[in-house]
Amino acid sequence: MLSVVTFLPLLASAVLLLLPRTVPDRAYIWTWIATAVADLALVAAVWAGFDTGGGMQYEQRVRWMPSAGVGYHVGVDGLSLPLVALTCLLFLAVAVYSLRGQQRVRPYACLFLFLQTVSVGLFVALDLILFFVFFDLSIVGMFFVIAGWGHGERARAAALKFFLYTFVGSLALLLGFIGLYLAADPHTFDIADLTRTDPLSGHGLYAGLVLLAVGVGLAVKTPTVPFHTWLPPAHTEAPAAGSAILAGVLLKMGTYGFVRIAMPLLPGSWRRYALAVVIVGTVSVVYGALVALAQTDFKRMIAYTSVNHMGYVVLAVGAAGTLAGSDARARSLAVTGAVTQMVSHGLITAALFLLAGVLRDRGGTYAMDAYSGLAAHTPRFAAVTAVAAFASLGIPGFSGFIAEFQIFTGSLGSRTIATAIAVTGIVLIAAVFLTALRHMFLGASRLPQSLPAGGIADLKATETLSTVTLLATALVIGVAPRWLLSVIEPAGRTLTGLVAR
Repeated sequence: MLSVVTFLPLLASAVLLLLPRTVPDRAYIWTWIATAVADLALVAAVWAGFDTGGGMQYEQRVRWMPSAGVGYHVGVDGLSLPLVALTCLLFLAVAVYSLRGQQRVRPYACLFLFLQTVSVGLFVALDLILFFVFFDLSIVGMFFVIAGWGHGERARAAALKFFLYTFVGSLALLLGFIGLYLAADPHTFDIADLTRTDPLSGHGLYAGLVLLAVGVGLAVKTPTVPFHTWLPPAHTEAPAAGSAILAGVLLKMGTYGFVRIAMPLLPGSWRRYALAVVIVGTVSVVYGALVALAQTDFKRMIAYTSVNHMGYVVLAVGAAGTLAGSDARARSLAVTGAVTQMVSHGLITAALFLLAGVLRDRGGTYAMDAYSGLAAHTPRFAAVTAVAAFASLGIPGFSGFIAEFQIFTGSLGSRTIATAIAVTGIVLIAAVFLTALRHMFLGASRLPQSLPAGGIADLKATETLSTVTLLATALVIGVAPRWLLSVIEPAGRTLTGLVAR
């Protein structure tokens, strides 16, 4: 089943490439949408059959390169299944959003279908080399999305920076994986086998260097301070759909790597250097919020809020590695909050980036100073953007509140000062979004000079459907989170048990 979920979009992409060029553009988009719907339905079936207390499920093992200890091994548990579901939902939302019109539709649809396969493949991978293959292919796919459909020459420069920066990070990750392989006896890249044997236990400096390599590779992808500098230009110059997938899915590859690889495979080193992880997370929270507050570009502002929100995840996983001053329940709560935050951030920030795309489509610029009084001209756009903004700053009723409440509660006992500092990020993010909403939507009417004679148009049906669906899902999680937490919590308890061994 998982192999079908993973490779169905890639199969659809191959089919689209084989179709004659005389096929209408809308046919490509509708084929993409149909594939995304089918993939999401398959994930729903996997979720329905998932045993919350059953550990890793739907596993498949196939010999791939047995002499090198590499196999095709996939499966899902409570850490990965929510991210697989998030991935499929976001790609469906982006496909619907793309009905509004695109250039060079066939390669555009094929690239996103390719990205869906590599994204799902990474979240179900249970072999380090398989994980690395999907990790690297995601960089390639997003490079072409940014360079091919971004905003002119600056987009190509941003795409190159994104590729080089994250590719260097992936090489560091590969070095860490090889270090794990060499320490295992027998040599293997299988994540389940490495988790069970803990091959670097008692290896001191060697284990620390392996964790450093893995940590740097994942931190670049997350991204955390100081490895975040590729993110703002990549987001600013990418098309709206590309930014939504980059923030909603690709950033989660880094944070997911911490809970799937770094914590269970290197538990001793993770405990030893947990304070450093906590510091990095706290700095990312505050720095991301402060720099977002200084932005005048709406899309760049949203990009820096991602640094802030991913910082909460890093803070939580660092606190989960701190045994002193905490109990198993608190550490489990921190991990549950981290995974919930990944899902929440994916839903809300993807919606914000799609809305940013609407803003530029109508006014030709992301500059917030170019707009004022938009609520009078575009009431639906103003309402949906306001809902997304309040959801992002973590008000009760949305998924962000559930995630941040668990992160702070799970982290406070063991890392009191760091958690108290991180809480200030909520106030700063509130200032960020309230300032942006006041500038753009309230006050006297002011619109860019380049607007067409007919004025500025409100949200279209496809734009409304794609963004409201994501925000509605965040609302459902915020109001009734039990269906999600019941999947994540058992896996969180298992992970914290592995870290504490």
